[in-house]
Amino acid sequence: MKLTLRSEYALLALIYLSRRNSEGYLPVKKIAEEKNIPAKFLEQILLTLKRARYLKSVKGQHGGYALAKAPDKIKLSEIIRLFDGALAPTESASKYFYEPTPIEKEKKLLKLFKGLRDYISNKLEGTTLADMC
Repeated sequence: MKLTLRSEYALLALIYLSRRNSEGYLPVKKIAEEKNIPAKFLEQILLTLKRARYLKSVKGQHGGYALAKAPDKIKLSEIIRLFDGALAPTESASKYFYEPTPIEKEKKLLKLFKGLRDYISNKLEGTTLADMC
């Protein structure tokens, strides 16, 4: 598993919003400046999170984004899968994004990669935004 910039920035923005959950809606510009994320790129990421119902937004002068769910209800695994797909190191070891690969020809190698997948998955499934705050 390798995180893309999209998932890294999504996690940074979500943790930022979690820590400021009581402040209401925060503008993209403020989040971008605080986390050093290009604003246009962040806007695309936040729209994806909104469509997936992790965020809500309000337009206008006092608008911005806020969490649509409590921080303890958003698992890191959900966000990474949303942007990057499988948590497994190879598609043939994936539970949700299975595709055949040459690794399957070596059962012990496949077993190793499934073990890695399970460790990563369990760690990320058991970790929420609240845990990161």
